[in-house]
Amino acid sequence: MTTTPPTAPPAGRPAHAPDPGTPDRIAAGAALARALQRITACALGPYQSAVIRIGFAATYLFFLLRELPHRHELYGPDSPWHWDLARRLTAGNDAFSVLLWSDSTLWFEAVYALTVLSAAALLLGWRTRTMSVLFMVGVLSVQNRSVFMGDGGDNVIHLMAIYLVLTRCAQVWSLDARRAAREAERGAVGTPPRRDVVGPVLWAVLGPVLLGATLMDGLGGTWWFPVLLWILWLSAAAWWAAERYAPRGQQRALLDVLANLVHNATLVVIMVEVCLIYATAGWYKIQGSRWQDGTALFYPLKLDYFTPWPALSDVLASSGLMVMVLTYATVIVQVAFPFTLFNRRIKNVLLVMMIGEHAGIALLLGLPFFSMAMIAADAVFLPTVFLVWLGGRAALGRQRLLGWLPRRSHSPEADGPQEVPTARPAPDERGATGEAPPHGSGGGHTLVG
Repeated sequence: MTTTPPTAPPAGRPAHAPDPGTPDRIAAGAALARALQRITACALGPYQSAVIRIGFAATYLFFLLRELPHRHELYGPDSPWHWDLARRLTAGNDAFSVLLWSDSTLWFEAVYALTVLSAAALLLGWRTRTMSVLFMVGVLSVQNRSVFMGDGGDNVIHLMAIYLVLTRCAQVWSLDARRAAREAERGAVGTPPRRDVVGPVLWAVLGPVLLGATLMDGLGGTWWFPVLLWILWLSAAAWWAAERYAPRGQQRALLDVLANLVHNATLVVIMVEVCLIYATAGWYKIQGSRWQDGTALFYPLKLDYFTPWPALSDVLASSGLMVMVLTYATVIVQVAFPFTLFNRRIKNVLLVMMIGEHAGIALLLGLPFFSMAMIAADAVFLPTVFLVWLGGRAALGRQRLLGWLPRRSHSPEADGPQEVPTARPAPDERGATGEAPPHGSGGGHTLVG
């Protein structure tokens, strides 16, 4: 039997010397392992996702409250876009709206009220996972009832309402985080955890509703929407079972990993969405002749529909230099922003400019809800250090405000748990909502801060 002689080492290298490429491969493998561990062990951007939740919930809540006297004309039985027309349109584009289940005025009032309540609950972070689903259903239902009543801000809210159900956006600045912290404190002193009743009740009530809507073909004509709702409902059941019967088991850890992966992937999608919005807006502006000659801003300032403060608009429109500077600056910022994400300083400067631009749109053009929606979307890129500082200032302001009230008890329980960004409770100390408590995010530079 013949044997193959051993391969001789390359000339100039000892026979037993290690491969020069081995350390590089080991380092690359270690970096990949650290990246995988990071995206599975925690939900990134807790403060950014919380700001997105608060921002979009507040935007749509204020919009619904402002339009409360006109709700029937906009989306209800008195709308020019009649219920039959809406039914015919949704039958053609496979859209979803629970307002089209019935043309009853009572049904419209119930759906409108539920949307308002879900937006308020999502703003406060109460039962966030369930409220985010109800908020999504409410947003889609109201907007798809009268599709011609919206603007660009409504399109952004439409998309973000869907994305929010996939994020763990109640890790900080929410009632869920406060409840999780209190349960962690009880566990630290050996007190048995309180049994969650509200969560299972919400799950049990919404299950038959979802089943009935599915059987009656009331979830629109797309396949992904009913699948998403059923996955969310079944995941809530899985979270409850894991918390109840195996809080320290592998099933609970697996659910945590899956939730972190979905959250982090959704956060990337939100960032890409914001970049696409600005990139497409900027490149379309470049093609317009009025944007090229620097006069585009002048024309909306002379339209009565977009001048809530006519005197202020006239002052700005009278300065040709200011109009030209703002016109060109708008295009430059929108086109350049996606290319500056990996440079923290330039990105933060452009971010401040874009937020200022939207604040100016709200003030000068009378589009507050569009501006609020875009500022909330921009918040995904805000630095974590700034958001932590902002949260501390808000907490300090609340304590001072409560200190002015007479005969007010200022125990830690009354003021709520103090947030410690560097602490992360063990997996078994989390609430049964599927939301992780606050965890350390540090001040390092990433795309979200």
